[in-house]
Amino acid sequence: MSDTTISRGNVRSQRRGRVQIAFRKPGFMVGFTIIAISTVLALFPGFFAPYDPNFIDYQAVRQPPSWQHPFGTDLLGRDSFSRVIWAYSVNMQMAVLATVFALVIGVFVGALVGYYRGIADMIFGRVVDAVITFPFLVLVIAIVAVLGPGLINMYIAITLVGWVYYARLMRAEVISQMANDYASAGIVMGYSDLRIIFRHLLPNAITPVIVYWMTDMALAILLGSSLGYLGLGAQPPQAEWGVLIAEGRNFITTAWWLSLMPGIAIVLTGLGFSLIGDGLADLLRPRG
Repeated sequence: MSDTTISRGNVRSQRRGRVQIAFRKPGFMVGFTIIAISTVLALFPGFFAPYDPNFIDYQAVRQPPSWQHPFGTDLLGRDSFSRVIWAYSVNMQMAVLATVFALVIGVFVGALVGYYRGIADMIFGRVVDAVITFPFLVLVIAIVAVLGPGLINMYIAITLVGWVYYARLMRAEVISQMANDYASAGIVMGYSDLRIIFRHLLPNAITPVIVYWMTDMALAILLGSSLGYLGLGAQPPQAEWGVLIAEGRNFITTAWWLSLMPGIAIVLTGLGFSLIGDGLADLLRPRG
């Protein structure tokens, strides 16, 4: 058996050991369980929701939680439990689509800027300064206000602003990895720039970006719900947690369940992504 085969076997063994350790940690297990359940609800909402989320029953307006309606009913007699369940599809979609394009663009740009530096790095620095000067939420709201309300425009706005943060983190990690011997060895051996960047630097620099992505997914749900609350995200009658909270904001003392139940869903899902991010940070952290 060659040394290379033994080395690869040791790497796989170490990875399996780290995964087993991660799943023994209560925080990671709680986060994994929450996101697993959320994903199932997002993929199969019709299987778990007892009613059509848009079915109107004027004889059941603002009924409190009961066996028939576990989360009560809303202003039009629609079952709040069914609407919260169907909202998982929209809000989990937000977590992915509002961040994945920013992730891909940011990783690509950050890797190139970190490797080549020079004029590209200077231009990138000016772009970063221009973006981070303004609060993230303010920029997103401004772009959505120009493009118009809706989920697609919200994804575009978040991507236009969010990629900068991924690129900045990726650039810093690539510059750090460039100081290692394997990067210099690749240059000396005549490897192409793209091979050095995407086959050697990127795999070693991507870990902090992935951890940040998990946290950003939680923030994307909060941001998407905030825009829905303001009328700039998902539009009624579509079931979305921010929209549901907005519908019940004027009845918080008489129909508390309208805003409380979707609020709990937001908190739990965001907590799940945050706990997974913390677990991944421990799992992927280099061992001495």
